[in-house]
Amino acid sequence: MKKYLSCLLAVLLFLTACSTNEKLDEENIDKPSKSELYAEKTMANMTLKEKIGQMLIVSDDSTIADEELLNKLKEIKPGGFILFSENVESYEQATKLINDINSTSTIPMFMSIDQEGGRVQRIKSLSDQEVTIFPPMYDLGLTNDEKLAYDVGRIMGEELRAFNINMDFAPVLDIYSNPLNTVIGNRSFGTTSETVSTMALSFSKGLMSTGIIPVYKHFPGHGDTAEDSHHTLPVIIKTKEELMDLELKPFIEAINNGAEIIMVGHLAVPNITQNNTPSSLSNEIVTGLLKEELNFEGLVITDALNMGALTSEYTEEEIYIQAINAGVDILLMPEFDQTTIDIIENAIATGIIAEEEINNSVEKILELKYDKLCVENNYTKEYLNSLEHQQIVAKINS
Repeated sequence: MKKYLSCLLAVLLFLTACSTNEKLDEENIDKPSKSELYAEKTMANMTLKEKIGQMLIVSDDSTIADEELLNKLKEIKPGGFILFSENVESYEQATKLINDINSTSTIPMFMSIDQEGGRVQRIKSLSDQEVTIFPPMYDLGLTNDEKLAYDVGRIMGEELRAFNINMDFAPVLDIYSNPLNTVIGNRSFGTTSETVSTMALSFSKGLMSTGIIPVYKHFPGHGDTAEDSHHTLPVIIKTKEELMDLELKPFIEAINNGAEIIMVGHLAVPNITQNNTPSSLSNEIVTGLLKEELNFEGLVITDALNMGALTSEYTEEEIYIQAINAGVDILLMPEFDQTTIDIIENAIATGIIAEEEINNSVEKILELKYDKLCVENNYTKEYLNSLEHQQIVAKINS
């Protein structure tokens, strides 16, 4: 009970800091923001292991936060957790699991999920509660209705927030330009950069209106591939100029509209990297193209690190080290054990990874958490499959 009370006190202190109304000196443009001050103060009291933990979003197939899971969370202290269908059996069970996971951390966690609509929606069938079933985003794209896209994002966000989820690995910014592409297909908003840019960004604004952080994926574009990166490495035989003319346009629009997190896919682009290094492990793609050339200043997250495109060619150690050295800020689904922390910590100790890279990533993570996880959550299960939600979804195919 004392441990839970201490965690609760820490979270209350965080929320108090969020609501502090101290005015910044507007005349001093160099004065740190409140989120920067929070990050600086928090990092000053963190060990290196705790900083590394903030860069991890982990997974576990449990439906309850038993002692084993709670102990792992307290040991690794990850920055976030990703939920899958296996974790969500009922509304009451899932919300308790999420709240129990959150209770283990004094720093609020990214509670994330893949909820796109169509064949990728993890919250779909519950034993105690009906939820809205969303059609594929390709069907939404066919309407060419930006207001409808916003509303679909909003109601999806309302249902996710009812579970206390705060991050969605959506929207997909891949363009369905290859009819042989089965891994993306109707997950895309359309076959042109204009449709994808317009509809996906409207959808993401709807998500954000509810307090959900959208994660734009899969940079630099998974649409013109036939291979599935869950199993093998797709190779994109395009020049940078060709990518700029199509695949990268939605990402550029997202960046220009304040995108905060972009997911990099496990995709080889040899005309840029001069080899078949996956984009998620490539400094040329993550730092050179995304951060420097496209001026993205937000957080970069990998696609899931247990996918065959990586595990068939790289060791666990190679994956973590190369991803961080590429410029990645968050590792999605590394091994959920102390080995992950040890590998990264040892790489820092031996100079393979610069500790400054860790600090830079953690600073951005904490700033985003301060800015976005202070949003008051008034969403309850009454939002799930509400009449309004049903009516909005019905407009997609009407």
